[in-house]
Amino acid sequence: MSVTIRTVAREAGVSVATVSRVLNGSGPVGAETRAQVQAVARALRYVPNGAARSLTTARTHTIGVLLPDLHGEFFSEVIRGVDAAARGAGYHLLVSGFHDSVADVVAALRAMSGRVDGLVVMAPDLSRPQLEANLPAGLPVVLLNAPGRFDPADGYSAFAVDNEGGACAMVRLFAAAGHTRIAILRGADGNHDAAGRLRGYRIALIEAGLDPDPALEPAGHFTEDGGTAAMRALLALDAPPTAVFAANDAMALGALVALREAGLRVPDHVALAGFDDVPAARHANPPLSSVHVAIADMGGQALRAVLDAAAAPSHQPSHTVLTATPVLRASCGCAP
Repeated sequence: MSVTIRTVAREAGVSVATVSRVLNGSGPVGAETRAQVQAVARALRYVPNGAARSLTTARTHTIGVLLPDLHGEFFSEVIRGVDAAARGAGYHLLVSGFHDSVADVVAALRAMSGRVDGLVVMAPDLSRPQLEANLPAGLPVVLLNAPGRFDPADGYSAFAVDNEGGACAMVRLFAAAGHTRIAILRGADGNHDAAGRLRGYRIALIEAGLDPDPALEPAGHFTEDGGTAAMRALLALDAPPTAVFAANDAMALGALVALREAGLRVPDHVALAGFDDVPAARHANPPLSSVHVAIADMGGQALRAVLDAAAAPSHQPSHTVLTATPVLRASCGCAP
C-alpha cells in the first residue's frame, strides 16, 4: 500500500495541512509537532509526490537544459556550471541534447513543457517564432550563444561568447610572432560560433597585411577526428602553415595527432592554439594555448537568470557578452 500525506497525518495524529506545512517548511508549526511529523514520515518512508506538489505550488523545482550535444568537455562544463547553481538553489535539472536537429529541438521543448519552471537553451539555429510556438507563454527562457537576431526586447535573457574578439586576439599573437602562413581549422558550416571565430581570424590576418587563403581554412567540424583530418590536409599543401588556430580545443587536440604522425614538433615546426580552454587543454603535450571562456560560469549565470525571471515576472531581460581571452601555453610559441 502506498504511503500518502493522509497516512502520515493519521499516524501522527495531526491534520493534512499540518503535515504539508512541516514537509514544505512553510507556516507556523510547534517544534514538538514538527519533530513528531518528521519522525512518522521517516518511519513510513514517505516521499512527497512531486507532481502533486507542483499542481499545488505551480512549481516543479526543475529547470530544463537543452544543448546541441551532451558529449565533449565544452558541454560538460556548461552542465557543471548549471548544475552547481541549481543545487545551490534547491533545483534539479532535466537535460536533453538535440544533435543539431531543429525537429529534435522542437520535440524536446514540447516534452519539457509543464515539467520545468524555466529553460536554459543553447540552440543558435532556432528562430524566435520556433521558440515561441513551442513554449507556454510566460515560461522563463535564457539563451546561450544566441545569435544577434535575439535582443532583450524579445523577452529572453541571453549569454554569448565574444567569438570574433577572442579569435582575433589569438591570431594577432601569431602574426606578432612573425608567422605569415596562419591557418584556421573551421567549425561546422552554418554554426554561429564557427562563423564568429572565422570572422575574427580573417580580421586579424587583414590587420597584419595578410590575405585570407581558402586553402588555409579547412573545416574540422568541431570534432577531434575532424581536426586530425583538417591538419593532414594542411600538411599536404605545397606551402603548409607555420601556425594553426583551431576554432575549438577538440580540433586542436586532433591536430596534435596529425602533427605527431608527421614527425613535427609543436611549436618548433608548427605553432598551435585552440578556443574554449577546456580542462584537457592544459594537460595536453605540449600544454595547449587556447582562448579562455568561463564556460561553467556562463552556465551558472544562465541558471541564476532563469530563477530571477521565474521569481519576478517583471524581471527585465538582459544580454551579456562574455570576454574571450588568449591563455598562452607552450603550444603557441608566443611569449606570455
